Amino acid sequence: MSDAAVEDKIMAATEKKIEELSAEPKLVQEKNEENKSVSRKKHLFGRQKPLHAALGSGKTADILLWRQKQLSGAIFVSATVIWLLFERIGYHLLPFLCHFLILTLAILFLWSNLSSFVNRSPPKFPDIRLSQEMCDCIALLAMDKVNRVCLYLREMTTGRDLKRFMSVIFTLWVVSVIGGWFKFLTLVYILFVLMLSAPLLYERNEGLVDAYGEKAGNEIMAALEKLPLPFFKSNKQH
Repeated sequence: MSDAAVEDKIMAATEKKIEELSAEPKLVQEKNEENKSVSRKKHLFGRQKPLHAALGSGKTADILLWRQKQLSGAIFVSATVIWLLFERIGYHLLPFLCHFLILTLAILFLWSNLSSFVNRSPPKFPDIRLSQEMCDCIALLAMDKVNRVCLYLREMTTGRDLKRFMSVIFTLWVVSVIGGWFKFLTLVYILFVLMLSAPLLYERNEGLVDAYGEKAGNEIMAALEKLPLPFFKSNKQH
């Protein structure tokens, strides 16, 4: 091979490398612009974080988004069995608790006494004791929550925030209407099923749901601004 051909190959490889290096900043810039456009995208309820992070990024988020399918499925099946026992079969709560404790204690008693005959180790029960610090933390947390609820109700009944008052009244009315359609346990079961299914369905169709949610929110706000309500007029003027 001649020296000219070798020089041509070296020049071509050098030019190709220069083009790749010059293209990298453009790719990085395009990626940053894409990330910015995604972050600027409006989500339901003004959410800025990913759905998993918004749900706490812990075990609860994994269960709600079915990241741990066995645990989520076990919880769903257990809730379904309890609902069928109480609502369809007519089982009552107190007999269910008593029979469950009887069965559990009988299994543990037989296991402890027959373990030596079957070459199995007896069950080890954890030494669970509530410390004074834990009880104090639970009491302080409950006190804080109750105080917050009382303060919220007091501020709402003073009439200073009419929008909050109307939203609470409307929510209670909707809950009362829906509660009249179902029994309490059936309503709790429906809410539980929605809690286990809605986040997963939303994560899989996030873009479509956000688009329809934004459109519906704009239409609702446009309709409410036409009503003769003072707080919507003031918001519109500002």
